[in-house]
Amino acid sequence: MAVERTILHVDMDAFFAAIEQLDRPELRGKPILIGYDGPRGVVATASYEARPFGCHSAQPMAIARRLCPQAIVVPVRGSRYREVSKQMFAILDAFSPLVEPVSVDEAFIDATGCERLFGSGESMAAQLKARIREELKLTASVGVAPNKFLAKLASDMNKPDGLTVVKTEEVETFLEKLPIGRMWGVGKVTEEKLRAAGVKTIGDLKRMPPEWMKGRFGSDAERYMRLCRGVDERAVTPDGAAKSIGHEQTFGQDLEKASDVRRVLLEQVEQVARRVRRAGLMTRSVSLKIRFGDFQTISRSMALDSPTDATDVLWQAASTLFDRWAKSSYQPVRLIGMQAQQLIAGEAQMGLFTDAAAEKRKRMDSVTDQITGKFGKGAIRRGGTME
Repeated sequence: MAVERTILHVDMDAFFAAIEQLDRPELRGKPILIGYDGPRGVVATASYEARPFGCHSAQPMAIARRLCPQAIVVPVRGSRYREVSKQMFAILDAFSPLVEPVSVDEAFIDATGCERLFGSGESMAAQLKARIREELKLTASVGVAPNKFLAKLASDMNKPDGLTVVKTEEVETFLEKLPIGRMWGVGKVTEEKLRAAGVKTIGDLKRMPPEWMKGRFGSDAERYMRLCRGVDERAVTPDGAAKSIGHEQTFGQDLEKASDVRRVLLEQVEQVARRVRRAGLMTRSVSLKIRFGDFQTISRSMALDSPTDATDVLWQAASTLFDRWAKSSYQPVRLIGMQAQQLIAGEAQMGLFTDAAAEKRKRMDSVTDQITGKFGKGAIRRGGTME
């Protein structure tokens, strides 16, 4: 009989905005927008005071300013956010060795077997929240559930400063009336199409026949059938123990231009390469995941000549895979994802002769890692990610 897991999803509340309000008392209680206040500026985080006006992250700053003219725009301080993020993860690491970072302010924790130290999953979540509040002077929302999908849903239920527990016997009731827009991977356009077909809740989706699901979601139909029943067998995997490290992004609207997708892909390669190096790993292959608006999903992969952690080598492989597909059969993209696979520990074997170009790439990656570690991932970027 399989052991029932206890999974926590920890999500800091309006992380960047909360830090600014902590450091600058005059901003407390006021609507603030974190990001660049200029052409093509995007909101990194909106404070909870700005959200009732319709402001949210990833929104064009110009739109957010129109919705909330009284909002105060504050520039991103990557170094400060990175500093607090490290403190947050140090707290999480004290509760379990199985912590999987999702982003700078979000993580999954596998608390299975930690009951003797911290009590139930709910008790552990309460202790974790208390330490974050006491040590960082910030709040986090935590979901506790038998798997990652349910824990992620739960953490979003009672924000900010929430603690929501979903027990195994409550899963069906918990999911039944949740709006379909809460379903992982369902964006606004897909939500509208599903609602037009009479699917308004996750419970409605669960009752749709397999043939309908396959016609709607294609190769992902089985996964959605499992998720809407609360089934998710993904393990919580720290980067250092991962068999693959990847990043993917779903767009609110399909990206029409290949150049726009390529720019996002380069950002993903940079993030993945940093995580691979931070975990002390090397990768032997690269794969891409591309999804279209109709949920059709394709994948492409490439074996590397030798194990590497170099950003440029990974980008060369990823861009080659993407360009081959785009030149022959490009169509608007809903999701793009990149993975470093077949990971191994340690440094790559040295060749008989020193490769000057490889040494230069290694030094450049080391310098950029130091800069992003101190000032945040937006502090230094390759030209291909810029507009």
